Amino acid sequence: MPKKAEPPASFETSLAQLEQIVSRLESGDLPLEEALNEFERGVQLARAGQQKLQAAEQRVQILLSDDKEAELQPFTPEND
Repeated sequence: MPKKAEPPASFETSLAQLEQIVSRLESGDLPLEEALNEFERGVQLARAGQQKLQAAEQRVQILLSDDKEAELQPFTPEND
């Protein structure tokens, strides 16, 4: 049976999880397979966080644009 898609975690939650993963990896106490799994999860969290930051940056750029005639519209990222 396929897993249900989990709702995306907030940026802050993802960052906290990433920090925990880094701490566990830096401890050097994990078996190789578990360390690889943690590393993989960390890469996924880092990529998702980067996408969220890029989306936020785009929103800020739109809001701060010099085009006073531009119509403001809700921002919807293309890859969500």
